[in-house]
Amino acid sequence: MKIPENAHSLRCYFTWMGEDGIARTKVKPGSEVVLEDAQENSVVVNGFYVDRKFPLMIDARGIKSISRDARNFFTTNGRATNTLAFAILIDSSVSKVVGNFFLGINKPAVPTKLFLDETSAAEWLKKFKVK
Repeated sequence: MKIPENAHSLRCYFTWMGEDGIARTKVKPGSEVVLEDAQENSVVVNGFYVDRKFPLMIDARGIKSISRDARNFFTTNGRATNTLAFAILIDSSVSKVVGNFFLGINKPAVPTKLFLDETSAAEWLKKFKVK
């Protein structure tokens, strides 16, 4: 995932709105994400559009760890969000098995799917874009 010059650089993330109307966030390699990082990134993501919802692609490849509180926060259950769907990029079939297990337990409030490549993730997210 190529990071544009206008991306927001946070402690654990690069985050930006793509020209295609899909928001993107890329975890910085080796990041240990905690609740405060999740909250900070969500403020940036929700700030892209105040009056419109949009899909979000999350590149989680290279993450070292994510706390339970951060995982729970990211499910969006019980909080306001402008996101319509999450596509999460992972880097292996093993990560996919673990990720699907996590998604089965935490049940995100919006459609969420794991992908091994950005192209497939973007195609899936396009069906959630508000016209």
